[in-house]
Amino acid sequence: MKSYDIDYSDYFWQGQKVRLRPICPKDVQKHYINSFDSPARQLLQLGIELPTSEESEQKNMEIFFGCKMHNGIILFAIETLDEEHVGGISLHSMDDKNGIFSFGIIIYKDFRKQGYAEDAVNILLKYGFLEKRYQKCNSACSESNKASIKLHLKLGFKEEGRRRRGLYFNGSYYDDILYGMTREEFDAVR
Repeated sequence: MKSYDIDYSDYFWQGQKVRLRPICPKDVQKHYINSFDSPARQLLQLGIELPTSEESEQKNMEIFFGCKMHNGIILFAIETLDEEHVGGISLHSMDDKNGIFSFGIIIYKDFRKQGYAEDAVNILLKYGFLEKRYQKCNSACSESNKASIKLHLKLGFKEEGRRRRGLYFNGSYYDDILYGMTREEFDAVR
């Protein structure tokens, strides 16, 4: 428990509704509980995972604690301005030579449709474009992931193509929709 107040008013990692912070041991339980949301896990292209335990999740997450990069991925917890942990976001596929990056996001079931994903992605886009000097963000989602499609379009991403029948889950094949946003497109919508 904190014994001090923090003034977040000028904090880079805070948006209008959420802030990003390092994942830590207190996040494991919520992440474990979220692993039971099989439809959401399928839409994230994780498929049906083997059953897990809270101890296994702890071990899997420890390598990312404190915003440590592992296999080119940095994980953040997404929390509301009231410090409620509502999901997670990753920064990955960082290509310094070509100036390209990507992200992945999950908002836990009870917190969806409240603008948290949009706010969190905007924070990460701001970091990628304005701090890391990347020139483009690439992203993708399944054609069946209507919430992700809506999010990409709302953020200003452009559909760049499809990998037909590139994803398989729940007994069916789905197209993988490819999205992109350039630095200039980011500036135009901000």
